[in-house]
Amino acid sequence: MKTELTGMTAAELSAWAREQGLPAFRGKQIFQAIHRGEDFAEMSSLPAALREQLRESAVAQPVRIRAERVSRLDGTVKFLFSLEDGNCVEGVLMKYHYGYSLCISTQVGCRMGCRFCASTLEGCVRNLSAGEMLGEILAADRYLREKEPPEEGGDGQAPRVSHVVLMGSGEPLDNYDQVMKFLRLLREPDGLRISLRNVSLSTCGLVPEMYRLAEENLPVTLCVSLHAPNDEIRRRTMPIANRYTISEILEACRNYLRKTGRRVIFEYALSEGVNSREEDARELASRLRGLQCHVNLIPLNPVKERSLKGVTEKTVSRFLRVLEEEHISATRRREMGDDIEGACGQLRRAALSAEERAAGEDGAAG
Repeated sequence: MKTELTGMTAAELSAWAREQGLPAFRGKQIFQAIHRGEDFAEMSSLPAALREQLRESAVAQPVRIRAERVSRLDGTVKFLFSLEDGNCVEGVLMKYHYGYSLCISTQVGCRMGCRFCASTLEGCVRNLSAGEMLGEILAADRYLREKEPPEEGGDGQAPRVSHVVLMGSGEPLDNYDQVMKFLRLLREPDGLRISLRNVSLSTCGLVPEMYRLAEENLPVTLCVSLHAPNDEIRRRTMPIANRYTISEILEACRNYLRKTGRRVIFEYALSEGVNSREEDARELASRLRGLQCHVNLIPLNPVKERSLKGVTEKTVSRFLRVLEEEHISATRRREMGDDIEGACGQLRRAALSAEERAAGEDGAAG
């Protein structure tokens, strides 16, 4: 099995280089080249013989873009990323006024079982490594270099990902150790140097891990997928609600705020007949009052394998108005990539279905 180098820090790569009988400075060179998005063949700072040796025994870029879909509406790009073992995950590249944000996956699939999500339909295949998570960003940066040359009169640098959202396939806090290593890799001095203040981490509410995260001294924005004003409604769509109550989740959020000084974001997907009534909005406001937070309202993007339905714009506006009347900070989340199966897990599921059909046809032909 080849050694994945992408998840190593500069110090770890220097130590690894020494173990291979190489000077320690080679490790630093490899680290810098990896974070520039280079594969071994492109590492011109290394001797050709060493590049070939590394290619035979190690992996520098563990993530490739297998497919992409570009929105005609807003330019959002949905990626299907291929991993070394043949598995695939999704990512979404979004352009904002402040730069490019990439939504990445942390697991192949998900075991949380939320009824509104396509990622969890086949369960969790495996966790991603820190290097694979980083590899999603490196693949997106390469895409940007190829698609968008440096602007005239600028600094000569191609655009790159500056903000990261851990909100793709998987539950980040269910892959805790590798996610923490990935976050620390982001701010390595000779690496991508992405500020952790530009990173948002989403969880469905794994309470013990939320407390652990608060102790990490990492200034990431914590986003909680709440999606209900009370436990009874939440249990209808989110199995995790059978383990942790909303009260326990909110206390973990208050602890996170005390430890980090950063407000918490609550994601709330509006579903017709489930959680979108005015009384739901008022109950939600009563639960959040006094907590420094913001609510992102999301009209549910229906998944064909699920029975939940989206809501009208009138319903979104009414829900938002009630929250504002109750002095709860809230916005309707900007919808991006509606025409490219932007909801988490849909593109991967479509690819898997296509592979299954092709395998069936091959079997019938044989």
